[in-house]
Amino acid sequence: MVATTPVSPVTAAAVGDALATLRERSPLVQCLTNIVVAQWTANLLLATGAAPAMVDNPEESGVFAGVASGVLVNVGTPYGETAAAMEQAVAAAGRAGTPWVLDPVAVGPLLGWRTGIALRLLSVAAPAVVRGNASEVMALAGGAGGKGVDSLDTPEAALDAARALAGSHGTVVAVSGPVDHLTDGERLVTVANGHEWLTRVTGVGCALGALMAAFAGCVEDPLLAATAATATLTVAADEAAARTAGPGSFAVALLDELAALTPEALTERVRLG
Repeated sequence: MVATTPVSPVTAAAVGDALATLRERSPLVQCLTNIVVAQWTANLLLATGAAPAMVDNPEESGVFAGVASGVLVNVGTPYGETAAAMEQAVAAAGRAGTPWVLDPVAVGPLLGWRTGIALRLLSVAAPAVVRGNASEVMALAGGAGGKGVDSLDTPEAALDAARALAGSHGTVVAVSGPVDHLTDGERLVTVANGHEWLTRVTGVGCALGALMAAFAGCVEDPLLAATAATATLTVAADEAAARTAGPGSFAVALLDELAALTPEALTERVRLG
């Protein structure tokens, strides 16, 4: 069981240590994710050093959440059966103390059914991390939401909503953007690494939620876990973008750079605020 004790500052050294811990423990991550990104998510977890398991049916999801290191629930392409599996997994994760991550893809008044699913999951058990873009986070806190999966707001504009959501649910809220903002309601961390091509490869944000579940499965502090996941992905993206010519080769290089990234290099290159 992973306890939540958000008391220490999140430092570059702690982020590097978190990656070393992930590589040592190879956490098992159950992914209930959308159909567009399942293979990419599994590949990204494997490249980083975690073990993926795409167990997303209601007959098995609860049992598996009880033994997984972490669970990702992504509502990107929900169906009735997967929604039932998500509720089973979150309930079992809550009973077992397994940290889980909610990715509220495209929630908002325009897509009311999936928004209801996300809100119901929040009432079943508190997630370790909620990860989304600014408009998704604002919608989950009761705001207007964005345009499908696209954010209409900046991470800075979503800060009040993120803090309120973190405080009301006892969770960490990670807002993705040009500079990522992460908060547990009291502490705020920014990560200024990354490249615009991260938005030109489908599923990178969704896979980041899975990576957060991996770190949460082996790091005690959820804010450090979410920050380490964000830093690992975006520092690897910096390196991948420096040696590629466009989004296609960048996607392949990103997996290579994730596998090659060392804890020492991550500590040196992450730009925390």
